[in-house]
Amino acid sequence: MDVPPTADIVIIGGGVMGAGIAWHLASRGTRNLVLLEKEAYFGTGSTGRCAGGVRYQFSTEINIRLSLASLPMFERFKEEIGQDVNYRQCGYLLVATTEQDAAAFRRNVELQNRLGVQTELLSGGEIRARLPLMRFDDALAGTFHQKDGLVDPNSVVMGYLNAAQRLGVKAIPNAEVTGIRISGGKVEGVETSRGVIQTRTVVNAAGAWAGQIGQMAGVRLPIQPIRRQMFTTTPLPEIPAGFPFVIDFSQSLYFHREGEGLLVGMSNPHETPGFDQRVDETWELTNLEAAIERMPLLERARRAAHWAGLYEVTPDAHPIYGATPVEGFLVCAGFSGHGFMHGPVSGKLISEFILDGAFSTIDVSMLDLARFEQGRPIKEYNVV
Repeated sequence: MDVPPTADIVIIGGGVMGAGIAWHLASRGTRNLVLLEKEAYFGTGSTGRCAGGVRYQFSTEINIRLSLASLPMFERFKEEIGQDVNYRQCGYLLVATTEQDAAAFRRNVELQNRLGVQTELLSGGEIRARLPLMRFDDALAGTFHQKDGLVDPNSVVMGYLNAAQRLGVKAIPNAEVTGIRISGGKVEGVETSRGVIQTRTVVNAAGAWAGQIGQMAGVRLPIQPIRRQMFTTTPLPEIPAGFPFVIDFSQSLYFHREGEGLLVGMSNPHETPGFDQRVDETWELTNLEAAIERMPLLERARRAAHWAGLYEVTPDAHPIYGATPVEGFLVCAGFSGHGFMHGPVSGKLISEFILDGAFSTIDVSMLDLARFEQGRPIKEYNVV
């Protein structure tokens, strides 16, 4: 499909953000809307390489409010969009093994409870009782919320994409953006590998590549791509069906059921920014050793698959929503590993900003680009 010569709005990035924004705009009557994806298939960037986790457990009020709005949208997804997304509410169990993390967890649970999220605060003994297959002698405290869990990323993207196309959205793969045309401080068009689209409004929803798109418009976005990798195992029949999404917080080490086996990942604190999505075999060995230390039965499993993807990281681990110094060039990116779970509400928020001139579902005005220059970051503690 060739790109059309003109569009009212061009959205760059065909993951959960871009597809969700497209559907929300189209569902409110927006026409002549184009969604561009540089890959051959939609949802194969960061969305397609994420672990699929969704949670209410955050340390800042704005992230908790985003979850309070976004996660119920997954529950209603089949009814509203027509696609089953396999929302499995297995719960997240975050484990603190240091006094600093335990104190932070207590503050986080107090905030979450105050906002209506019924997270439980657990003792070390309660954690060990809940996780008999794991070795957590050093656990000091933990938090658990039953409605946290897992959602299938591909189903979410395709659900939004198909629904948007039914409403007339032109979704074009293999269309890499090569430039943004600016005149007089305003957007005039988008240059792609398949032609030029004249437009007055561009939404940068390019995830880990959002910084590059920003440069094309002359806008500096403090978003860096950081590699994260994970692996899955062959079947482990000992893992119970209700096994939660477990996070060993101080190590950024996590486990959850994937099919009949486990998915295991661990963040490398020494990872340098870049677009390399190859698996670092040395770090995978470090991950495996740490995982076996926590769950000895992993010694009996084999690796089924492994892959790497990219986080889109901002200095305060919160996203950037809305306007930039270039008129008509908008941003919805920088979610720092939490984009998939906040994708549904983010699509709605950007549609509100474009069509109504303000965010109404949630006030995310403090998550603007200007906060970094103005010295008002909002730091998220619960980053994995």
